[in-house]
Amino acid sequence: MKYSGGCHCGKVRYEVEIQIENALACNCSICQKRGYLLAFTPASNFRLLQGEKDLTDYQFGKKTLHHPFCATCGVASFSTGSQNGVEMRAINVRCLDDIELEKIPVMPFDGRSK
Repeated sequence: MKYSGGCHCGKVRYEVEIQIENALACNCSICQKRGYLLAFTPASNFRLLQGEKDLTDYQFGKKTLHHPFCATCGVASFSTGSQNGVEMRAINVRCLDDIELEKIPVMPFDGRSK
């Protein structure tokens, strides 16, 4: 299914083709503090429409994941990284337009001990 999404102020906008069967609620230090609910898709299914210049990148720990956020409103609507050699996007489903969050099963993930 194709969704559009972005940050709060509207400077960062994207389209993503993704099948959302559930959302991951990770308890690692950044996901827990930001309140992410994540769904994953290959980068080829993600298209940044606007706002590349408005993104600020944050990395921590092993610095293998990028956590871009809007420099104006601070919202982090997606993250980037790779899994098994495939470039991926972690989509914060809270930032998708017209999403019915109450209909998406939330699965806990213990990222804190990984």
